[in-house]
Amino acid sequence: MGRLPGGPAAPTESGQDDTVISPKDRFITVYGRKPVLEALDDASLEVDKVLLADNARGPAAKEIVDAANRRGVPVQRVTAQRVKVLAGNGRHDQGVLADVVAPRMLPLGRALERRPSRILLLDGITTPANVGMILRTATAAGLDGIVVPRRGVASIDPLVVKASAGVAFRAPVLKCATAGEAAAELSEAGYPLFALDAGASDTIYSADLPDRAAYVLGSETDGISEDVRPFIAGWLSIPMAAGVESLNVASAAAVLCFEVVRRAVVAR
Repeated sequence: MGRLPGGPAAPTESGQDDTVISPKDRFITVYGRKPVLEALDDASLEVDKVLLADNARGPAAKEIVDAANRRGVPVQRVTAQRVKVLAGNGRHDQGVLADVVAPRMLPLGRALERRPSRILLLDGITTPANVGMILRTATAAGLDGIVVPRRGVASIDPLVVKASAGVAFRAPVLKCATAGEAAAELSEAGYPLFALDAGASDTIYSADLPDRAAYVLGSETDGISEDVRPFIAGWLSIPMAAGVESLNVASAAAVLCFEVVRRAVVAR
């Protein structure tokens, strides 16, 4: 378990340490022999541990153990079923997974204590390639946080990591249970929520946007979910030419993120 830097933990009335952060909000779990070996071979990544199925033997297992030993990463032998459960993908785990430290990953509530300015909220985006590209784009643009709910959005797995070109490990990912929960928490913290809609009269270029806000990207098929809609303060469109109706959600995210950050730079 880990805790935020900045001093000793403050125990709660029950005696529990309320600064403890769940492993789900500290690590990105990669599974499969190649992704695990790539993580172990990348000196820029901190690997917390490797879990290897007790029935994994042979040259492939030895290569992983040797790579972990070179990095001083502990290897735990567990049941094959345990690996499948933790990986969440029984077809592709190949009997091994690794927990990689994501230094900028935080629970949403903790991040809001720092009053970040520009936040992206993913709502119902289930295609790993889109989530990975959005993480890469938003991080490159300089957004302060990308909310990736644990339910309803593709989890950050090897497919997402690959689509992000490895940026997922250092992206400012903020965790919560659902997009609806995140929308409520953001709204309560004083963040107006804006969502993209092709039919909106206000565009991302013409709308009056506050310095501190959250921007919601919905599913390409279903749009913004019913749990999130009540919290939307404004709808924004991206102007299209030549009869093009819309952009892929990852492309729309790129346009939105860079425009939001451009405005902040111009306003300085």
